[in-house]
Amino acid sequence: MRMRLQHLSRAALLALGLAASSLALAQNAICYNCPTEWADWGSQLKAIKAKTGITVPPDNKNSGQSLAQLVAEKASPVADVTYLGVTFAIQAQKEGVVSAYKPAAWNDIPDGLKDPQGQWFTIHSGTLGFMVNVDALKGKPVPQSWADLLKPDYKGLIGYLDPASAFVGYVGAVAINQARGGTLDNFGPAIDYFKALQKNEPIVPKQTSYARVLSGEIAILLDYDFNAYRAKYKDQANVQFVIPTEGTLVVPYVMSLVAKAPHADNGRKVLDFVLSDEGQALWANAYLRPVRAGAMSKEVQARFLPASEYARAKTIDYAKMAAVQKGFSERYLKEAQ
Repeated sequence: MRMRLQHLSRAALLALGLAASSLALAQNAICYNCPTEWADWGSQLKAIKAKTGITVPPDNKNSGQSLAQLVAEKASPVADVTYLGVTFAIQAQKEGVVSAYKPAAWNDIPDGLKDPQGQWFTIHSGTLGFMVNVDALKGKPVPQSWADLLKPDYKGLIGYLDPASAFVGYVGAVAINQARGGTLDNFGPAIDYFKALQKNEPIVPKQTSYARVLSGEIAILLDYDFNAYRAKYKDQANVQFVIPTEGTLVVPYVMSLVAKAPHADNGRKVLDFVLSDEGQALWANAYLRPVRAGAMSKEVQARFLPASEYARAKTIDYAKMAAVQKGFSERYLKEAQ
């Protein structure tokens, strides 16, 4: 009898354990590419847990790795949501690994920053411009335009990531091309610009160069606004961000619901939260421009350049931008490197 009771007790405990683990799993949502160190996802994941009760484990994949994993798992998905650079999201849509969902704040997302069916939508964006270490200029004026960078005054002071291999480098090329009269069918103006810029002996690394700007090794880097603001306000460096007078490009960071997500309802709640006032304010505190500008506090807004400056930053046909990237890279390597 005693043995039987012990057996029943163990069975009951096992059943309880399985029920508890099942419940815990039910309160999870898996996100691909939600790393705690990037864009302050760490704070965002904590806030999601506090507000919704859903645990989202951190995930250190990048956009390319996430897309590859989603495609590999297409028949039996593991992730519920994913965070991607916009061109990767467009590819994910083509591969059929994301699903339509229009979150609670859908109508607040401007056209051009979302797929009309809801297969991807922007949660925050970066704007490409000049991240300038003012001290490293040694008295030279802070450049204000793409044309300024061609002046001999800035010889040896300019850096940009390799446009043929780094996404931010390609973004810079597209921004220059648009600003100087090119189109996604004609990259001639960008190629000519990079050829002319060679006279100023630019530094062209393949990977992120944030630390090299802070040290003064690179005085002017073509980079996103959020890196410049982080340098200025978090690292207390004498850094300015400049949106070139001729115009530039907005780069959306987007999220999607995964097709056939195992915890789709939880995934939808996560997507609703990152677009809520609270979620959007967290992006702004990490110096990323939230897609819902109204969610920014006046204090945080004061750290960004005025809206009149950002009016020069434009969206583009991101699907076409992705489609022509390879062709541009090949041409750049032949003609402008």
